[in-house]
Amino acid sequence: MSALPFSDAPLEAGVAWILVGGRLTPSPLLDALPRPDVVVAADGGARHAAALGVRVDAWVGDFDSSAGVHVDAPREVHPTAKDETDAELAVRVARARGAAELVFVGAFGGRFDHTLALALGALRLAGEGLRVTLTSGDEWGWPLLSGAALSVLLPQDATLSVLAVTTLRGLTLGGVRWPLASADIPLGSGWTVSNEVAQSPVTAALDEGQALVTALTGDLR
Repeated sequence: MSALPFSDAPLEAGVAWILVGGRLTPSPLLDALPRPDVVVAADGGARHAAALGVRVDAWVGDFDSSAGVHVDAPREVHPTAKDETDAELAVRVARARGAAELVFVGAFGGRFDHTLALALGALRLAGEGLRVTLTSGDEWGWPLLSGAALSVLLPQDATLSVLAVTTLRGLTLGGVRWPLASADIPLGSGWTVSNEVAQSPVTAALDEGQALVTALTGDLR
């Protein structure tokens, strides 16, 4: 089975890549992502376009982190004093263009506050019915909500964690070295950190709560 770093459920129409300002590490898993129908760059995230070999359809933000970045794309300029992050502005543009699946590229390795806001925002977007993936090529993340099982294809021995953003009830985890069946996990517990992929797909499901499933597939392990 090919190791693909996204859900193995049927793809929705309208895949958007949101280019954000964190780290980007080339990898076979990154190359295996479904090609986007639309690409929206959030400020300095536009610098990833060349490495990804994609054309930016819209470039949004306050452009305070775009020095030296040159991308041929329509700009939507916002003031620095605003109520949304550049990533949120990019999401708004992607959704207006019909995106039902969002892939945030460059999601990890930047400022902690931006990374955390992006992760929490991913949970909110998933609750609104969108499919969301966070990636930097060597690090990945997917929201896990109650009543919405997750199935992802990952290489064996990748490091996998379930980060409990709330108290979790009835967490079931399969395809890993240390599986779980209907486990209750406290908020922020380290119990579900640094598991290992044993076989693919990895499956996760919750009765109650919200979590972020993350995978390390590169040297960060």
